[in-house]
Amino acid sequence: MAIFLAIDVGTTSLKAALFDRNGRLLAIDRQEYPLLTPTPAFVELDVEVYWQACCASVHNVIDRYGAKPADVAAVCVTGQGETLLFLDADGKPIHNAIVWLDQRAVEEAQQIAGLFGVDEIYQITGQPEVQPGWPACKILWLRKNKPDIFNRTAKYLMVEDFLLYRLTGGYYTDYSLQSSSLLLDVKHRAWWPEILDYLGIRADQLGKLVNSGEVIGHLTGAGAEAIGLTTSTVAVSGGMDQIVGAVGAGNVTSGVVSEITGGALAILASIDRPLLDPGRRVPCQVHAPAGMYCLMPYGLTAGMALKWFRDEFLQFESREALANGLDPYDAMTQLASTAPAGSNDLIVLPHLEGAYCPEFNPAAKAVFFGATLRHSKAHFIRAILESVAFMLKRNLALLENMGTPIRTIYSLGGAARSDLWLQIKADVLQKSITTLQVEEAPLLGAAILGATATRQYATIDEAVGHMVQGKKVIEPDPVL
Repeated sequence: MAIFLAIDVGTTSLKAALFDRNGRLLAIDRQEYPLLTPTPAFVELDVEVYWQACCASVHNVIDRYGAKPADVAAVCVTGQGETLLFLDADGKPIHNAIVWLDQRAVEEAQQIAGLFGVDEIYQITGQPEVQPGWPACKILWLRKNKPDIFNRTAKYLMVEDFLLYRLTGGYYTDYSLQSSSLLLDVKHRAWWPEILDYLGIRADQLGKLVNSGEVIGHLTGAGAEAIGLTTSTVAVSGGMDQIVGAVGAGNVTSGVVSEITGGALAILASIDRPLLDPGRRVPCQVHAPAGMYCLMPYGLTAGMALKWFRDEFLQFESREALANGLDPYDAMTQLASTAPAGSNDLIVLPHLEGAYCPEFNPAAKAVFFGATLRHSKAHFIRAILESVAFMLKRNLALLENMGTPIRTIYSLGGAARSDLWLQIKADVLQKSITTLQVEEAPLLGAAILGATATRQYATIDEAVGHMVQGKKVIEPDPVL
């Protein structure tokens, strides 16, 4: 029986998992690593840490399931976008990875935006704003501040590209991963020559562009030995975790939306052609299925606002919940369920770290409005849950106004474990919401790409139909 290995390289941990061709999760492992923050603006990690975590995690899932290495048909890698690595001509890392959270390139972001213009940048790259974390800005910072490293760099890779290089010996990258690099012309699916010229780099210093779900090649002897597999296993290109997670949620056709409420709110709508917002509010990126694109509005504070409220105002309640064997979040939502819909007119704007979609305003602040003597902690918690639901509604309305149909909504992330939060979202949207059996959507999405690449299924759509299983459907209350 064919088995598919999926690797998800996160910001502070790497996960590996095994799936069968029916999408059943066979084993999973997680390896954590601390980020390096030499200054408040710098966020880095030793490149070898990613590889060590990968090897350890894969060995663990193979051992836990008792898999025969030869049964692993494919390995597919997904993970964080924008984290940039620097390799010399021998393929050796010559600088720490600059993580996507890094903000050192503020001046360079302003420089690129001023030179090319944000409207032209949006038309070419699909990115509505120039952020310091984008790889193009980091490369410009490197050229200006570390010319010795810049001159020695033979390859600029993302983390996923680096793991594929270690496994196969080849330099590849995929369109979905490069969509937020500011280096890719998303409409033509090619490197943007003008930005490369401006940065002073060549296309051959980047990985070869491929579609998500393409076979890169067989594992080399060294790569196979390092992770405990055989050279019969093929490596498959994955993509950015949010996009591969959409595949794992079954979000691969027009009219389908997936939302992930974790610390942030991430929304992905599948579309069959590039579509840009006249108001320049929504990123447009290359999707995993061939020829598809996606719109990706997001908000930085969603579950993070709930965590902030727990940590700052509910320390006693959290300790009491833990002492009684309860998750503090479950205790919070139980308390929130005692407050009525609308929280007795208590309104929250959850912008603790600025506002993004549909209004981009990094300077925005959070607001708790309408508090009276009759409001309790239950009202405040429920109002936070409702605020995220309304943020989701406003972004979905923006997508619909752009001409994107919304027929199906899949809900993922930690908030999808809360029946109350799911019901609030369904009621606010007045649309049904579906949750999924496998919560680790990026890992399942990577397994789906591996199964398709090895011809277990003819298309990603067919693989999704066999490997993605719904868990429950939450219907809205039409009275609200």
